[in-house]
Order: sequence, then C-alpha cells, then structure tokens
Amino acid sequence: MKLVVTGGAGFIGSNFVHCTVAAHPDWKILVLDKLTYAGNLRNLEQVLQPGRCEFVQMDVCDPGVRDVLRGHDAVIHFAAESHVDRSIEDAAAFVRTNVEGTHNLIRASRETSIPLFLHVSTDEVYGSLGEEGEFTEESPIQPNSPYAATKAASDLLVLAYVRTHGFPGIVTRCSNNYGPYQFPEKFIPLMIAQAMAGQRLPVYGQGKNVRDWIHVADHCDAIHVILQKGRVGEVYNIGGGREMRNIDVARLILKALGRPESLIDFVKDRPGHDLRYAINCDKLAAETGWTAKVSFDDGLQQTIEWYRQNEHWLDDVRSGHYREFFERHYVLREKTFSG
Repeated sequence: MKLVVTGGAGFIGSNFVHCTVAAHPDWKILVLDKLTYAGNLRNLEQVLQPGRCEFVQMDVCDPGVRDVLRGHDAVIHFAAESHVDRSIEDAAAFVRTNVEGTHNLIRASRETSIPLFLHVSTDEVYGSLGEEGEFTEESPIQPNSPYAATKAASDLLVLAYVRTHGFPGIVTRCSNNYGPYQFPEKFIPLMIAQAMAGQRLPVYGQGKNVRDWIHVADHCDAIHVILQKGRVGEVYNIGGGREMRNIDVARLILKALGRPESLIDFVKDRPGHDLRYAINCDKLAAETGWTAKVSFDDGLQQTIEWYRQNEHWLDDVRSGHYREFFERHYVLREKTFSG
C-alpha cells in the first residue's frame, strides 16, 4: 500500500509513520507537512529513507498537492491546527488549514482517483458532556471552540462529498492523545516539562475538567485497522476508556517525577472550556475487533520516561515562539484558586 500522510511531522502523524514503518514493512509512505511550529522533521529522522518513507514540505492548501497525491492508494489526513487556546486567540489559521485545506485535499483526491481518504478528527466536535454519558457516532455535533468548529466543518465536508459524489471518505474521531513527540502546549507534555524543570504547573480553573485519554500508539493501531476494515462513509469513534480529571493527571506526573504538589498553580480558565469528554467506541470494536491495549498508568510512565530521555528535543521545541505563547497564556493569566 502507498500512503500519503498529511501532517506527518506532527505529534500523532509522526507516531503513525513510526508505527506504520514497524508494522507494515511493505507499505510506502509519503509524508506531507508544512512544518509549522508544531511540525518537526526531527520527529521522523529515524524512519525517513528513499523509496520507503519520504518527505515533501507542502501546505495542504497548495493546489500542487494534486501532483503529490497521484498514484497513491490512500490519504491519511492528520494535518490541522489543533490547539484550542490558539484558536481562541486567532481562528484565521484554523479556518484556512482545517476547512480550506481539507477541501483542497478532497478535490485533489477526487481529481487523482484516490481509492481511500481517511480524515482524522476529534471528539471535541461533539461539545461537552455532563457528569454522565458518552459520545457515540450518533451524538449531535455541538462544537464549543473555534478549533472544534473548524474540525466539525471539515468532517461534514468529507461526509457531504461521500453522499453527494460517492467520495471514498472515512472519518475518525479520537479522544485526547498522549505519548512521544507531543508539542508541550498540550496538557500532559506541558505538565511533564514544567515538573521536570521544577517550575509551576499551570492548571485551568480548579482542574476538574475530565478527558478520556488514549496512548497515541493505540490511536495509530486503530487507524491501521480502519484502513483495512473500515467502511466508506462511516464515522468511527476511537477512545482509550480512561477518564481522568486534569488535576489528577497533574498529581500523577508530579508523583512520578518526585515533585511536590505545591507546584500546581491554578490559573483563570479559558473561555468555553468543555467540562467532560467520554468516548463510546463499541462500533469500532464490533466491526473490527479493535480495543485499546496500553493502560493509562503504563502509558503515562512510558511518556514521562520518553521526555526524560529526550530533554534535548524538549529544549529545542520550548524555545522561541513557544516561549512567547506560554508567557501570554499561562504566566500572564490571572490566578483563580490557590487551594
């Protein structure tokens, strides 16, 4: 199989490339990435090789993407602007990449007769849950952030092209990922990086927001399964089955690194912060037999150890533009709770 992986130098995309190279030595991969602040070619340095896994620097909005797609068996579309705080600050890049970029890829895929287009989305398109219940594939789309709204729009574009034009699209919606190579603006690597440095851990509100966590390796495994067994036109939820409050995750990280809980620093919550996500992935299990394999305790420990062993990588990505963003969103934020 010959794959085009968009956003393949980012967190989930690069992990998918690593997993694919290991699990499917006969598959060929072409990574397409714009290399924005969150895309890092160093994430792929161990797997890039001529004729097996190659890289092209390109924006998914570029009309020239059509020439890149030609002759491939599937497009795995990870490329997206993905951080909620950045979308609140300025949503323009999210509309361009997530909506216009997805449409450009759909059009290019149709023009080059791509047999399968797998669009990787997020459970955030469903909005927020109360204390009970789970998102299913039939749950209404109710995004609460500009980021989630642009992902919902891209999902609907793919599904509309399926129904209107017979486009070979599949949509996956995954819960919160964690693991190696994740940019430290996201919650778990941010907490790990701060704890490793003995610096304060900025937690929104009182840390009561709940997320369903999945190790990125399980997410990648699910995508492999869907590529081979998924049905065109369907939506598949992917979840780890481990709900955790943010404050409890922060405490686990501090304990693992031998740091005191006094480093936790509650800051003003972000606008429209969803309370709880929980994923029901019975459909995926019933159709394909897939289940998550990495326990949260093991996965978190492995992730912490990866960041400890790759401090040079962490230092590089935490410089420059990232530092400016951190100052705006955490250092200058009003403190709201000190207990």
